[in-house]
Amino acid sequence: MSGSKKKKILFVSNSCLRKTGFGRNTKEILSFLHKTGKYDIVEFCAGNAWSNDPEHARKPWKSYGTLPDNPSELNAIAPSDPQKRLVAYGSHYLDRVFYLEKPDVVFMVEDIWGVDFAVDKPWWDKVTSVIWTTLDSLPIHEKALAIAPKVKNFWVWSSFAEKAMKKLGHQHVKTVHGAIDSSKFFKLPHGHRMGLRNRHEIPLDAFIGGFVFRNQPRKSVPNLIHGFKMFRNANPEVKNAKLLLHTNFLEGWKIIDFCKEYGVDLNDILTTYVCGQCKNYKVQNYKGDGIACPFCGHQKAFITTGPALGVTEEQLNEVYNLMDCYFGVANSGGLELPCVESKLAELIALITNYSFGEEMCEEGAYSLPLEWSEYREPDSQFIKASTYPSSICKQITKVYKMSQQEREKWGKKAREWALKGFSTDVIGKYIENFIDSSPSIDKNLEIENSPYKEIKDNPNPYALIDNIKDNQEWVLHLYSRILGTSPDKYDSGVRQWVDVLGKTGNRQEVEKYFRQVAAQKKYDKERDAFFKRMEEDTSKKILYVMPESERDLFLSSSLFQSLKEQYPGYKLFVACNIEHRRVLDGNPYIDEIVPYYKEMDNLGFLEGCGNHKGYFDIAFLPYLHTQRSIDYIHNALSNVAFNCKK
Repeated sequence: MSGSKKKKILFVSNSCLRKTGFGRNTKEILSFLHKTGKYDIVEFCAGNAWSNDPEHARKPWKSYGTLPDNPSELNAIAPSDPQKRLVAYGSHYLDRVFYLEKPDVVFMVEDIWGVDFAVDKPWWDKVTSVIWTTLDSLPIHEKALAIAPKVKNFWVWSSFAEKAMKKLGHQHVKTVHGAIDSSKFFKLPHGHRMGLRNRHEIPLDAFIGGFVFRNQPRKSVPNLIHGFKMFRNANPEVKNAKLLLHTNFLEGWKIIDFCKEYGVDLNDILTTYVCGQCKNYKVQNYKGDGIACPFCGHQKAFITTGPALGVTEEQLNEVYNLMDCYFGVANSGGLELPCVESKLAELIALITNYSFGEEMCEEGAYSLPLEWSEYREPDSQFIKASTYPSSICKQITKVYKMSQQEREKWGKKAREWALKGFSTDVIGKYIENFIDSSPSIDKNLEIENSPYKEIKDNPNPYALIDNIKDNQEWVLHLYSRILGTSPDKYDSGVRQWVDVLGKTGNRQEVEKYFRQVAAQKKYDKERDAFFKRMEEDTSKKILYVMPESERDLFLSSSLFQSLKEQYPGYKLFVACNIEHRRVLDGNPYIDEIVPYYKEMDNLGFLEGCGNHKGYFDIAFLPYLHTQRSIDYIHNALSNVAFNCKK
């Protein structure tokens, strides 16, 4: 790649720091691509704020969020819940990030209703664009059928969806699985596994079936509990059978109620607790949520695992290694990653043979298929699977009666199958080859009537506005003069503002809002340009930040000669609120006076943290102690003396 320009990737999905299926896939794919050193990566994160979310600074690549930084803007652009969900998926800012970054390849990775809006963008067929979505039920979702002819690269997460789409004539659809770090999930040595049982106070001879899941309606929890009870009744000689439900007991299904209904002894139900303070975890019987932590003693800190507070991947692998078999019971699913993780840990998985489960139960996958009956989901009329408890009972019994050698053989074969189709190395390499074989974007790309030309043109929060009587013409005038864009009268935003004016007649508030948005866009553009320039400047650099006041800036100027002498060969940048810069004009020791941006409050962002290399070699932020959080008063009793260069 030496001498050639890197291709730029725009990846639209859950943030790589989120513990969702999409988020974990984002982490795996982008980490793989980042390690190659071949690409510029831009992550566009569903549900995060555009620029002021602290998650962005924790990543080694550029990151934006789908939501406005100002929460009031979200209410203005999306007054209803359906509109807010679309904005969270990226509908409002997708054009903005595209025209700002001009990527060579765009990946839209989400459920179908979170990506379908992208295909009607004027740039969609001008660059290499990918829909990578989960389709989990028959009949195939109408949104997928509507956009498939417009999408050259249509990827699905399971072969179930590929087969269904091809039956309907969409032969170009391909299965590309979500990626899993296979190095994190594996079978531990026997002694280690027994040590885990001792640590969690679980009988060594217990026979444990487990289920790792988000406690959602589509997970067949009542069927599983019923099937487990049938197994206990059919096999009374099994004294220590346990059902490990790794989930949050407060959301979704009322698990304890089902146990009581089916007569399951609560001592046979295990779950995973995590401490919100010390982060230790323990697998034990359910004793309520918000109990005292047995490790640090913190009251009400010990809760059942969930999306807000969960275990690490290393800890999750230990949870799998407590199990003797795994259940994948759901009415449908795009791709249930825990089923694959359990196979990587060499467990025999019992999986509902519908939707994603069809592929998991194929020949060579070494699963035990669970039979099911069909029912229809209200409204959507999708076919859903209700797993037979009797089938669960039958297949648990089969695993229980297997010899240890047979279980080990099945487990090793299951891991081999999972490695071939789901490991990060396999999926990442496929995507790497896809990117390398894709053409680069025309960097001079111009889209006729683009609604986001303000990315190139300067929005003007101080523009003069004419008094136009017609509300529609006046709103279009605001877009043109203040935001620098040219939407037509059919644009959803234009229609929305015309509707607002028709109800309230308050032009003053609407104009005020447009000016606020323009000011924010201008700020964002100038800030992004500044940090991009600093990133590209390879010289040694010092940043001294003092936003205000003129007095503090004047006093600071006595330090600059000393700074230059202490750090010869370094450029000195001084950041302040621009209205105060006159105090520093002409100072011979300053290489450049630059505007203060609120991101400068974060030292790790400026100097680098983790994989983020930063923008300056050294940054001094003395104002944090003089303007943000004053800590030097000491009732005037301090004997500390400070000397400065005269």
